[in-house]
Amino acid sequence: MLQRVSERTPTLPTDPPALAAALEATGYLPDEGLATAAYLALAMHRPLFLEGEAGVGKTALAHAMAEVTGRPIYRLQCYEGLEASQALYDWDFGRQLLHLRAAEAAHAAGAAEELDTEKLEASLYDRRFLLARPLLQALEDSPSVLLVDEIDRADDEFEAFLLEVLSDFTISIPELGTVRATTPPLVVLTSNRTREVHDALKRRCLYHWLQHPDFDREVAILRRRLPEVTEQLAREVARATANLRRLDLLKPPGIAEAMDWATALHTLGARHLDPDLAARTLGAVLKYREDTDRVQAMAGGALLGE
Repeated sequence: MLQRVSERTPTLPTDPPALAAALEATGYLPDEGLATAAYLALAMHRPLFLEGEAGVGKTALAHAMAEVTGRPIYRLQCYEGLEASQALYDWDFGRQLLHLRAAEAAHAAGAAEELDTEKLEASLYDRRFLLARPLLQALEDSPSVLLVDEIDRADDEFEAFLLEVLSDFTISIPELGTVRATTPPLVVLTSNRTREVHDALKRRCLYHWLQHPDFDREVAILRRRLPEVTEQLAREVARATANLRRLDLLKPPGIAEAMDWATALHTLGARHLDPDLAARTLGAVLKYREDTDRVQAMAGGALLGE
């Protein structure tokens, strides 16, 4: 059995408020429900399934949890057509071929008495020729954080495969043996809900829906992440972003876009948001031409909530 024992001894927060405080120290401001769900995922060794609109902080939570626990983070970005080999491991065929040619050259030069083909073939599947992908890396480098990002973009077949891996945190490599995590990784799965994820996977996880932060929390996030931005600008950007979310846009802005908008405005020397500057910097917060055209057709006062 292949097994890597880590020397890290993670110090885990003792309750949800302690975890919330630790996350806030990293710059991530969770609400009470999210802090509780994340704490239970740590304490119960259960995957945490985060669903919500893009830009609400799902991926950022995984990185913050890695920082809080002192664990390495391995990210598996999902997409249509993702296969198990691209998530687990692959063999470095280039290095295997070089190894084979070197052995044959040594034999031809008389450096080896006799070419043992069976031994040579077995040597091609040594651990040094294995290319570990995120799932295998997370199990080997235990304890760790495994981020399975945008699982809703993967196919049904990969979703079923992932469910099998998460059931016992074990991977079998026929040529080498079995890899089992000494400590189950903290698994964070995210979904933008472009499609419904199967109930079987959700049942395996603790579930939490992330919504856009309320006004005060969004202002606090902007001030924490962008201390150079004035409080007035942060409040006006948060108010304008909330107004944009109430419109029927193709892509409502998330907290990530609000941060980009505030940064762009600060870069232009703004200390507060005015209609003209808001219109000229919409590209930082809106990502579709139809959304931009619709907002530009509105009065600036309506956008700013005046």
